[in-house]
Amino acid sequence: MSGLCAVTAAGLLLLAPDTGFHLAWTHSVEKIEWREDWRIDAGQLILEQASVAGSGAGMDPSPEARREGDRWVWRPERKLERLVLALSGYTTDWKLCSESTGCRPLRQMASGDTITLASCD
Repeated sequence: MSGLCAVTAAGLLLLAPDTGFHLAWTHSVEKIEWREDWRIDAGQLILEQASVAGSGAGMDPSPEARREGDRWVWRPERKLERLVLALSGYTTDWKLCSESTGCRPLRQMASGDTITLASCD
């Protein structure tokens, strides 16, 4: 099985069969959207691009960021085997978007206060 999975106590749960996806969330104080574009390659999650629609308290774009339209965009190129995300009732939910599944809130796909994302490989 390839694609993006959630790691659960019962095993892997397929979230999106794609090799690319993006995560989006809204900053709890500034109410500005952040977005990260990821791809899956050789069992790793690779962060290819991050962007933010503005800046504010504790959320400055990277020094390498450049302006593209209404967003600051940069390319961190981080590789991870797993990505653990907090699911707080005090903030807006993470949004997972892929070509095949569209956009969905992650809280609907998790039990507990975190969700772990990994390659299904």
